[in-house]
Amino acid sequence: MTAVDLPAVPRVLIAEADPWSRDLLKQVLLNVRCDARLDVCADGQHAATLLSEKTYDLILADWELPGVDGLSLLRSVRQKRRSLPFILLSSRNDSASVREALPLAPTAYLTRPLNMESLTQRLQDLLLNEGESVYCEIPPLAPGMTLPAFLKRRREVCDGAPLRVDVKAAVQRSLGPEGLDLKQLEDQVHSDPQITAVLIAAANSAGYHGTPVQTLPEALHKLVPGQSMNLILGLALKHNVVLGDPGLVAYAERHWQLSQDSADYARRLARMLELDHQRCYSACILHRLGDLALLRCLEDWRQGGGALDDQTIGESLDAFGAAYGSALRTRWRLPLELRQLIAGIYSLEGGVYSREALVVNLAVQMARLTEHEGLEELAGSKTARLLKVGLPELTRVRKT
Repeated sequence: MTAVDLPAVPRVLIAEADPWSRDLLKQVLLNVRCDARLDVCADGQHAATLLSEKTYDLILADWELPGVDGLSLLRSVRQKRRSLPFILLSSRNDSASVREALPLAPTAYLTRPLNMESLTQRLQDLLLNEGESVYCEIPPLAPGMTLPAFLKRRREVCDGAPLRVDVKAAVQRSLGPEGLDLKQLEDQVHSDPQITAVLIAAANSAGYHGTPVQTLPEALHKLVPGQSMNLILGLALKHNVVLGDPGLVAYAERHWQLSQDSADYARRLARMLELDHQRCYSACILHRLGDLALLRCLEDWRQGGGALDDQTIGESLDAFGAAYGSALRTRWRLPLELRQLIAGIYSLEGGVYSREALVVNLAVQMARLTEHEGLEELAGSKTARLLKVGLPELTRVRKT
């Protein structure tokens, strides 16, 4: 496909087994051509079926697809359309694999972790004329759409929270002479609920095995550095990751601060009690993820033409925030143990609680106190009694 025969609106197929890599490819492509007609699938057989039913202008396929692998898809495509652009993605960077693929003339053979700049440039060359850019207007709300109906519909498909951290700056500050410094990257992004949730979810996806990952440090060490960097940078390509409405920004700042204060208190309490402080920190930094995701959807509502004021924001959070959080944690398949720990923040009714659940519950109660409120009542609470911490310990945690 050359500049003279580029389609007005390209149809693109992405075949990638890992859900987070699939989403990253989708975002990079839509950042180049937001108007692309895009089909995505997770296995080679589905991709083969789509190829038999539709005519595509570009294909991106992973060699390691289950069922029919990407190389077999490329072979099948080349038997019918020799010039169809086909980008083959693979974890294989050995010379034997390259020699096996080259006779089938892939447009590009890209090895993981992907070079985002190189992939973007390839897509621009294939999907845009020189100097061309494509602008996509935000679609208006459907006639008669109400805010409750909009939020109910978006709950199961929302992309998560807005970003608190400038990801490009964070990655840049974490790059050293020997590549990505994982400890430095953790220090840069540990306060961001969206980044934390996505990396934990990605580290627990089908491509990774072993003990479930429940913390950001664990996720960064399980994912290869390049994959972590790509996932973080890919988040910046998504729609409305930065809120534009001042009212929404004010609410987001309050939820971010509550998450951070809770996480800091939880870490200090857990260390004092010799418990898993990283798990406790993780649960608290994520416990407002649903409320933040809802705020991002309210930005979509506003940009689509919907009315929005402070009362509407508050009522929407009360009605839908918890449900958004539950839906995200389930859909992203965060480990059950981590979800149970987060649930302990909201309720300790009935049953037997772990000491970590008591810690996160108490930490959030501490974070909700104003600077003028004392700790006496909290020190006498059931949670504090079960943990056997009193006013001196809570005062020390608060002042640390």
